[in-house]
Amino acid sequence: MSAVLPTRRRPLQPRRIALWVLIIALTAVFAMPLLYMLSTAFKTPAESVSPDFRIWPQEPTLGAFRQILGDDSVPVLRWVGNSLLVAVAHSALTVTLAVLAAYALARMEFRGRRLMMGAILATMFVPAVVMLIPHFLIVNSLGWLNSYAALIIPGAAGAFGVFFLRQFFAGIPRELEEAAIVDGCTQWSTFARIMLPLARPAIATLVVLSFLSSWNDYLWPVYVLFSGDMQTLPSGLRLLQAENTTRYDVMMAGAVIASVPVLALYVAAQRWIIEGVSTSGIKG
Repeated sequence: MSAVLPTRRRPLQPRRIALWVLIIALTAVFAMPLLYMLSTAFKTPAESVSPDFRIWPQEPTLGAFRQILGDDSVPVLRWVGNSLLVAVAHSALTVTLAVLAAYALARMEFRGRRLMMGAILATMFVPAVVMLIPHFLIVNSLGWLNSYAALIIPGAAGAFGVFFLRQFFAGIPRELEEAAIVDGCTQWSTFARIMLPLARPAIATLVVLSFLSSWNDYLWPVYVLFSGDMQTLPSGLRLLQAENTTRYDVMMAGAVIASVPVLALYVAAQRWIIEGVSTSGIKG
């Protein structure tokens, strides 16, 4: 039997070392605020406002979480439920409208298609804050103030989702549709059985982006929600800030609670996106 020669490791090149140093530095920059938020949530009120900068709390405590979850005047769990309901419903409506519009604009031939797509893209250059008052007047005229409909429906037909999915549908080979039609599929069955499974990576990405956009929305809920029980988590956390003093440990505990569903969504979405890419049948 021939002896197995040990493999020699190639020496690290200076460019590769610099790349790793840059990656570690960027990771530290982005992770430091999250780590400080997490540590502050477990600090005492005195330590949370101490001028001495410490990452790890000297006396870890769950007092902030007990206060934020045990105060009946601050229904944090109700706010979490409101945010989940609004974010899930908004994401589902956004993706449904975007998928239908994007497929029509990418694969169907009709008069005015390019003009319509140009008008949709033009709305992406309008700042959202400019439409705040018109949207408020429309919602008020419909009687949707202080309701879930005011958070779910406005903004669901966004231009970004249509543009994002339209680009993905346009990149799918037309031979797949032609083969499905030859096999006897109608246009709707081709869309449902061929195009939607292939677009699963893009749809999963849009679901994540829509969920995060709705979950992190702060300004619009402040304008249209009035009662404390109807608040979403971002808009409700502002009520934790007192008039003269601010409990930073309680604020950070609320931020930690708000980040848990987002992290769970990232873990779940990563699995779906990888599965969608591996089964899409498209090699880029």
